[in-house]
Amino acid sequence: MDNENRLTPAALKAQQAIEQLVQFALQRELIQPADYDYSRNVLLEQFSFSEPYAGEIEDAVPESPQAPLDVLIDYGFEIGLIPENSDTYRDLLDAKIMGLLVARPSEVNAEFFRIAGEQGIAAATDRFYKLSIDSNYIRMDRISKNVYWLQDSPYGDIEMTINLSKPEKSPKEIAMARLLPPPVYPKCLLCRENVGYAGRVNHPPRQNLRVIPLELSSEQWFFQYSPYVYYNEHCIVFHHDHVPMKLTKATLGRLLCFVETFPHYFIGSNADLPIVGGSILTHDHFQGGRHTFPIQKAPKEDTFTHVSYPGVSISIVKWPMSVLRLNSGDPAVLLECGNALYEAWKAYSDPEAEVLAFSEVAGEMQPHNTVTPIVRRAEDGSFEMDLVLRNNRTSEEHPEGIFHPHREMHHIKKENIGLIEVMGLAILPGRLKEELDAVAEILAGDTDRLVAVKSDAGHPLAGHAGWIQELAERFGTSLGREEAVKTVQNEVGMKFTHILEHAGVYKRTPEGQAAFHRFVRSFGAK
Repeated sequence: MDNENRLTPAALKAQQAIEQLVQFALQRELIQPADYDYSRNVLLEQFSFSEPYAGEIEDAVPESPQAPLDVLIDYGFEIGLIPENSDTYRDLLDAKIMGLLVARPSEVNAEFFRIAGEQGIAAATDRFYKLSIDSNYIRMDRISKNVYWLQDSPYGDIEMTINLSKPEKSPKEIAMARLLPPPVYPKCLLCRENVGYAGRVNHPPRQNLRVIPLELSSEQWFFQYSPYVYYNEHCIVFHHDHVPMKLTKATLGRLLCFVETFPHYFIGSNADLPIVGGSILTHDHFQGGRHTFPIQKAPKEDTFTHVSYPGVSISIVKWPMSVLRLNSGDPAVLLECGNALYEAWKAYSDPEAEVLAFSEVAGEMQPHNTVTPIVRRAEDGSFEMDLVLRNNRTSEEHPEGIFHPHREMHHIKKENIGLIEVMGLAILPGRLKEELDAVAEILAGDTDRLVAVKSDAGHPLAGHAGWIQELAERFGTSLGREEAVKTVQNEVGMKFTHILEHAGVYKRTPEGQAAFHRFVRSFGAK
């Protein structure tokens, strides 16, 4: 009772939150019973308490760590542990707190390999994924706010998401980050040195990050989960060293090696050229997970064989982008075929189809052709490799990229079409949540907003003005609210399907498919 009389209500709530958090950590096996008092004490020290909460904790152990964390972060701001109560600084303290409640990397690694040896690799990834969620490294509270819907298309259902899981920085934080020197340590977000790193304004905290060492083709790599989880068990496999992405035969070999060890996961790589490549080309990495993407469900249209690669089938897939699917029970033969096809594509030109392998820039030959490779195990246990043909040429008409979202689509998406979207999962920017809601309000009767969009070039919806006018003409402005939302989502989904068609090298026309067959035949497939 003396303790309660000395402390403010906020301090008492913080003490209770410490008890709840330690109980949560014990229940979820982030800590062991022998760690209980130790874990409580390190949290008490963090918040300058000399003793724990003396009363009874009436609330049940929380389902998520977020509620007690929010109480502690509020109190941390009150006592000066963070200078601002912004998402960035809250995240810095959040990870610091949870980092005190997660086992050391060596202990996590030992548990992973013990479970893999005793129960199988799927049980090991189940446990590691759960640990990544329970430690709040994967922020399920934010991911649950993402908008998701399925979009019907000529290619089957396309998965649509509006990503709200990445916290936005305030203008002040952005300005502060610009004043900081370029990062020296860690060199990037994928470096192994991120494990346990406290973070800063221009680099997220990683005290609660844990990674698993892997060997792929006799090289050292690491396995972790993405904090943003765009799909089920979204993992990242990254090189031990900070080396740039480069697609080679060895790359394809590593992908096949991974699915031999992790047969329940797919794995893929972004392309290695600008415009058609991923957002981080400076550190070699792959993305994988336990998810069946729309591309995997897409049917084969034409199937070929090659005399040099017995047992390998090569199929053109019905997909908005240009996909060759290779299948074989022998990963070694599949690797040889996949690499030969990749090398053939890198050197292939067909001006009639706007495919040029090289352009001369400042006296040097600039390559344009590459692939987005995806590897998985088929239902019968065979190995399946999708090679998505990519070309990064630009033109006067399409300066951002000929095979890139064209400008009429930029109000929805103008970023690169990377691995995840190639497979049929749209990751649309968070700004669209409010913008699309506002467009739906117009279709549901907000004609004042429609007038404002037309008349004000600085209106928040000005980038959508032409599209909004088209929607209003087609659907009117008296839809029910729910119907308006579904209509807008459907229209966005169809736009994304067209975006994938823009990114396809060979168009879904008779001429485009004839050009696709010309390439396959040039490779020697029959």
